[in-house]
Amino acid sequence: MTSSSDVLRSMFEHHLWATETLIVHLDRLPAEQLDASVPGTYGSMIDTLTHMIDADTRYLLRLRDPTPPPADDRVGIALAQLRSELPEHRRRWDEALTDLEAQTLNASILGRDDYPDTDPAESMLLIQAIHHGNDHRTQICSTLGALELPVPEIDGWDFWANRHRT
Repeated sequence: MTSSSDVLRSMFEHHLWATETLIVHLDRLPAEQLDASVPGTYGSMIDTLTHMIDADTRYLLRLRDPTPPPADDRVGIALAQLRSELPEHRRRWDEALTDLEAQTLNASILGRDDYPDTDPAESMLLIQAIHHGNDHRTQICSTLGALELPVPEIDGWDFWANRHRT
């Protein structure tokens, strides 16, 4: 029987798998194409990917610290560097989900002018991480499609098939 914890873990497994699959796909492109963008997206494909990974780092930090230091997205980060950060993200998401299951994850966010205090904040941060990743992966895939470049298959069906091939 599948538990709600199993479902949540699968969502984060997909989140990380889809990001890594996208990085592998982008790594096959000439470097100059990574700077491409189309209207309606965050920015260039490499900037969007970097922003997405940097935001995940911030969500993971916010799960433990209600007042993390302000952080800006990095620029000029190579795909290989971004990919090398995913195992640590995987470990930290697994740790956070384990603490959530044990009911020992107690996230809160102290409000600012543009956002209210949020306590408990676990659900909001987990929802945001999944949504944010899907949103920006879609923007990168839309850019690829608009440029008539191949688009990777990274949806839930492809994730499941990839994980359950015999």
